[in-house]
Amino acid sequence: MFILFCEGKNTEPAYFKALERHCDCVVLDIQVIRAAGTPLTIAERASAEVRARHTDKGSFQPGDQIWAVFDRDDHPYFDQALKLCEKAKVGIARSTPCFEVWLILHYQDFHRPDGRHAVQRHLAALSPEYDAKSGKLPDCASLMKSLDVAERRAETQLQARETERTPFGPPSTTVHLLTRAIRRSASLDKKKK
Repeated sequence: MFILFCEGKNTEPAYFKALERHCDCVVLDIQVIRAAGTPLTIAERASAEVRARHTDKGSFQPGDQIWAVFDRDDHPYFDQALKLCEKAKVGIARSTPCFEVWLILHYQDFHRPDGRHAVQRHLAALSPEYDAKSGKLPDCASLMKSLDVAERRAETQLQARETERTPFGPPSTTVHLLTRAIRRSASLDKKKK
């Protein structure tokens, strides 16, 4: 089971629900906690969930994973959120400046160090059905056909930020670590059947 604590209330849940359908695996259970707050709040809630599941015997099964999905944006305590997640063994799917960086990677490489609003406008140009202001979402199901290439682009993007000595600099994302973990789990589940 994957439990995802997401900052976003629309885009991220829609994306991960599309990924869940794409993986087509009954055993894969993605629970999205909508609008969980700032990165630190998300980290605290995810860490508390890990503690609760370890305390409740049988609640935390081998293979279960808890992830925090949040943006860098201008949030305070971002570094503390990362440290808290690492300490609690919560997976981190973070994006700088925002989740839309990850979605852009489904269409193209992206290395412009833009702010959140510019990134959202760029995504809207690539995906006309998306509009951050009105809450219209991209067609997340259609993004699944370019998931492999998006994951490779995210790796390249992170390597570029490392080379620049700005590992958390814009644009960057680790959402591909989560998508790979979900797909790996789904693949293992299908082999067991």
